[in-house]
Amino acid sequence: MSYVDIVEKVSVPKPDRFYTPPQFAEIQGIPIAYRRAGNGEPVLFIHGAGYTRRWLPLYQMLSEHCDFIAPEIPGFGETPAPKWFRNFDDLSILLDEFLNRLGVDRVHLIGYSMGGWAAAEFATFYPRRLKSLALLTPIGLRLPGNPGVDLFQLSVPDLLNRLFNDKVVQQEFTPNPDDFEEGVHLYSEFSAAARLIWAPRYNLALEHRLLRVTCPTLVVRAEDDHLVPNEMAEKFAEVLPGCRLEKIAETGHELCLERPAPLAKVLNAFIAEAAR
Repeated sequence: MSYVDIVEKVSVPKPDRFYTPPQFAEIQGIPIAYRRAGNGEPVLFIHGAGYTRRWLPLYQMLSEHCDFIAPEIPGFGETPAPKWFRNFDDLSILLDEFLNRLGVDRVHLIGYSMGGWAAAEFATFYPRRLKSLALLTPIGLRLPGNPGVDLFQLSVPDLLNRLFNDKVVQQEFTPNPDDFEEGVHLYSEFSAAARLIWAPRYNLALEHRLLRVTCPTLVVRAEDDHLVPNEMAEKFAEVLPGCRLEKIAETGHELCLERPAPLAKVLNAFIAEAAR
């Protein structure tokens, strides 16, 4: 018997749009679900706290220019979470072993929202693994006097309203409220997110540790983020050495879903430049 939990694959509901079956790689006894497509520079994308189990339009646009790898972290999508999995330290070690399993040495790392925090932590643990780092509406730093809203205190309608500025896109991606299995799954993912980011809501050491990052860096902010203060992205851009800050027009916090084409254009150009 391994020293870690033996965790079985989980059965989850399949979204009506953009669902694709994942591949699995067993890491530390956990079957990590991931989706991978494309050729070229290896790109690792760490998702946010929702909209898992899908091959999103943004993923397709990026995979047309690179070897795009999108794992689902423990507790999200089709990746179960063992009892011992607690924080971003555990996740960073897990992702390092995941890349080893895939035979990928150095990557362009992209993290969105909660995944931006995870990507930033990974970058401070393993800076030599990175060819570049891009953070999309990230969280994880302390903003004195402007902590933003506590998403765990919001009602579902209020949360969705804050996530999206484009209400047409919001309706396209909002699950059917009468789908009981989807509701249960979303609750489980929300619980997994709480384990990682509720207490604490930032890492005081991260600002100092990010000085270890030496690769090209990019932070992308929304035009008007109603969930996370725009100052959060701006602070990440100030802290990261030599960082460039971009803004995607007509977006809220869910810029990956609201405007995937202009976002993909910015990311593809950044990755191509960093790969030279």
